Amino acid sequence: MSTTLNPPTPSATALPSLAPAGSGPLVRNLHRPALPAEHAPVAAAPSNDSAPTIHVPASSEQRPLRVCHVSLTLKTGGLERLLVDFARRYDHERVALTFLAMSDIGPFAEKIREAGCEVHQLKTRGRWNQFHEMNAFFRSRQFDVVHTHNTYPHLYATLAARRARVPVVVNTRHGQRLGHNWRANLQYRLTSKLVDRIVAVSDDAARLCVREDKLPTGIVTRIWNGIDLAQFGWRGSSQELTAITVSRLSCEKDIGTMLRAVDLVRRQYPAFKLIIVGDGAERAPLEKLTAELDLSSHVSFLGERHDVPELLAGAGFFVSSSLSEGISLTLLEAMAVGLPVVATAVGGNPEIILPGVTGLLAPAGNAEELARAMLEMCGQRNEWLAMGAAGRERVSEFFHIDRMIDDYTRLYETLCEAKAVQGRA
Repeated sequence: MSTTLNPPTPSATALPSLAPAGSGPLVRNLHRPALPAEHAPVAAAPSNDSAPTIHVPASSEQRPLRVCHVSLTLKTGGLERLLVDFARRYDHERVALTFLAMSDIGPFAEKIREAGCEVHQLKTRGRWNQFHEMNAFFRSRQFDVVHTHNTYPHLYATLAARRARVPVVVNTRHGQRLGHNWRANLQYRLTSKLVDRIVAVSDDAARLCVREDKLPTGIVTRIWNGIDLAQFGWRGSSQELTAITVSRLSCEKDIGTMLRAVDLVRRQYPAFKLIIVGDGAERAPLEKLTAELDLSSHVSFLGERHDVPELLAGAGFFVSSSLSEGISLTLLEAMAVGLPVVATAVGGNPEIILPGVTGLLAPAGNAEELARAMLEMCGQRNEWLAMGAAGRERVSEFFHIDRMIDDYTRLYETLCEAKAVQGRA
């Protein structure tokens, strides 16, 4: 049975125009669940006489669900930031979280530990050595749920979890692409037959799961990413003719197209400037392109920074030139601060941005079209504060971290109760 991805109805205080765009009848939407009654999501923490967890029957001693998040690394990146927010804001009465990194750990691992959660790093290298290590770890900890993130953990942690008889396995697909080649894509699809649910972070990614990856509609759920608005308080646009982007400097972010767009914009607005926050393998080629375009007085490369909210507040609007996106956290953060946004119409971006209300969209990979949108934004400076306010309201209504975590928690509870019902049958 397929159900419609209709968004939730905005509250009475929300702007009516801020409701997310509708989407096709392909996957379940946890905000408006349409599951069979025995699988319906739980709206709140279960009471003592309601749904039991898998290993412990319902009683006054009912414990939280034991959940293990498995990621490739815990270094830097949008996924890792989401895991930190999970650790900081989850409901301790409903779940108990453990985090496992298959490869490197870094500052984000320490932040998770500071939040009171265990962090483990695999000691072995090599796919099958790691498989056996995870199998032993999952068996020893008796997790109710193993939640893998992206492709590599999905392939090997899913197999290990099933071998260890973990009742529920979930995978979140944070981007659009599965793997780097056809073999990885095939492995992803085959392994997906072993999980209880695939979570896509956008409606676009969910449709790809069904249409291109041939995954059954019954195992695909969309849960939007969210951010902590407390860390990105309202500041509003500075009204300066300055755009800012916060991004890893990698090929898929297509910053080169952004620089070529800036070259076109500065001809009409000579005072226009672009601030680039972030680092990566493409930085040197991008700095070279900046010099070749004679943009050195218009473009600043700041590298990695830890004062992003303050930097956002000093800009007029946010710009993104990505070729591929799930739900962009930096885009949400810019809107939360109160910036209007210009972004490419890829992935989940059209689900975030309401053209003319919170920002503007442009085709990807086209410097002229991106420049046209940036020029249009520059010509609407008197609308920037209103667009920024609408953007923050939209993020607060639909992309708040607490909403995302509650959606995942309800999913865990629903799937675990379904397994418990099967076990009692």
